[in-house]
Amino acid sequence: MDALSMQFSKVFPLLIAKAERKGRTRSEVLEVTAWMTGYTHEELEGLLAGGKTYGEFLLESPCLNPARLDVKGKVCGIQVEAIEDPLVRDMRILDKLVDDLAKGKSLEKIISPNRHA
Repeated sequence: MDALSMQFSKVFPLLIAKAERKGRTRSEVLEVTAWMTGYTHEELEGLLAGGKTYGEFLLESPCLNPARLDVKGKVCGIQVEAIEDPLVRDMRILDKLVDDLAKGKSLEKIISPNRHA
């Protein structure tokens, strides 16, 4: 089973846990996710209680931030900007944003309109 077909309520806590292991907060993960997808923190919390897949979460995002396409770098050894499938690329972009948090980048630098990897 690929991550896109997994329940959002199973995948998203893994992203939160990754950040928290490195001293970051759930709120910061919610913030980068809201920045990328247009969901509010409250909507994200509601999705955690719902039955949507991770793919549906991304496909139904209220307003994908165009600046997300400026996210560069590798996730799991794969260059994010080279991923052709837009849905898989968006999944990896969110993973990269959380990785950046876990690596100690400031929230302001991660979601800056002039973001550089």
